[in-house]
Amino acid sequence: MTFGIAQIPLGIALDRYGPKRVLGCLLLLAAGGSAAFAMGNSLGQLTLARALIGFGVSACLMASLKGFAMWYPAERQSSMTGYIMAAGALGALTASTPMEAMLPFLGWRGVFWLIACIAAALSVFVFIALPGDAQQTSRESLSATLKSVGKIFVAPDFLRFAGSATFFTGGFMAMQSLWAVPWLMNVNGLSLSQAASYLMTLNLGMLTGQLSVGIFGTRLSQRGITPLNFMQIGYGLMLIVQGLILSGWGPILVFWFMLGMLSAANAQTYIATAANFPKSAFGRVSTAINLMAFAGAFIVQWGLGIALDILQQNGVSMSGSLRMAFAGLIALQILSFIPLVYKKRLDK
Repeated sequence: MTFGIAQIPLGIALDRYGPKRVLGCLLLLAAGGSAAFAMGNSLGQLTLARALIGFGVSACLMASLKGFAMWYPAERQSSMTGYIMAAGALGALTASTPMEAMLPFLGWRGVFWLIACIAAALSVFVFIALPGDAQQTSRESLSATLKSVGKIFVAPDFLRFAGSATFFTGGFMAMQSLWAVPWLMNVNGLSLSQAASYLMTLNLGMLTGQLSVGIFGTRLSQRGITPLNFMQIGYGLMLIVQGLILSGWGPILVFWFMLGMLSAANAQTYIATAANFPKSAFGRVSTAINLMAFAGAFIVQWGLGIALDILQQNGVSMSGSLRMAFAGLIALQILSFIPLVYKKRLDK
């Protein structure tokens, strides 16, 4: 929860103080939270410590994107975003195995002490290795900065991307984290272990997609392919793949891999949205769109659950309920896709 709550003040801080100072300080907070969790003995202590960890790591992606916007030319933005997202996907795929191997030797407290040490070391690295950012940060007054945040959320150029962030990015997060396994088990008839392997395939697709954007993004950008074009192509194909998954026709494992690969388009939302605002506001814009993604994940997770309960109470099977709920999500995605494609026509 603190991760999401932190997004708006984080965006303000990134624009006022720069990614180096903000990320370095928050990583120290994450280190302190991990140490507090390692020493915690009550539910309240552990909850507070986890909140500190969430707040401490809230800048890891957003500070990276702000730094890329400051330190790299526009044609490299898609590639840099692809690489940083690939690093996150790789961490999610690989972190659980070494942590599980260390538990018998260190125990869970020892693991959190190790995390605290790593976070502190990364903070030192950030302060030493990253370029200075004092000359490139916003010079607006705090009151002007606070007013600008409200203007971002009602700006047409923000609203154009808000729907896709909510239902494509947030929807994918909800499916990946909560609804993919029930779908695979109830609709496709897989066992729990088989569903877990399909979910791993989805995550491998994510890693492949982000690495592909990282490798080819700069060259495509130099040929006129913008982050918005990445989104238009990726989301268009994602709708087709999700339709095939919904139909149950064809090689399901391949479709789940493709879905993960095409989800690489989600990360381009930050660049595409911020391109419509002053460069000095990149932190506020990117964290605002990130907040929409997290709100979307929450809405889709709960919304699908409520839809399933209502449908099953009216005699629809679990499989049928999942299909209808997923079809509803796809319909919302189609509606949010329209502004990405028809802006010029609508402007006329």
